[in-house]
Amino acid sequence: MDVAEMKSRLAAAEVAHLATVGDGDRPHLVPVCFVLADDRLYFAVDAKPKRTRDLKRLRNIAANPAVSVLVDHYEDDWSKLWWVRADGTARKVGDSAEAGRAIELLMARYPQYRAARPAGPVVAISIERLSGWTGS
Repeated sequence: MDVAEMKSRLAAAEVAHLATVGDGDRPHLVPVCFVLADDRLYFAVDAKPKRTRDLKRLRNIAANPAVSVLVDHYEDDWSKLWWVRADGTARKVGDSAEAGRAIELLMARYPQYRAARPAGPVVAISIERLSGWTGS
């Protein structure tokens, strides 16, 4: 799979799985709604029920910004399997204009965000490496 196809599959996926490194170098994996803009992937803390706004993924990124994001597709016909992984560096977006643009892109992509605009914070992941595999 070439880079253009990996970007296309990444951009079309509805949900991704974000991997961060937590306390004691333990992996932490959570699903995220996201948008791809050029070589950056954005997600925001939204209004879905959470026990706290002090999310582990945000604490992990602050301590170690190296992250991976995985999207994949499964079918019983294994020739149709695929996955794409984006490795990069994450940061909490401090610039209000960049955060606002990211939220607008997320709202354009997800109707749920148009109904309940994410309050943030917004996280940007600068993609440094794409890898992928397909069964065909």
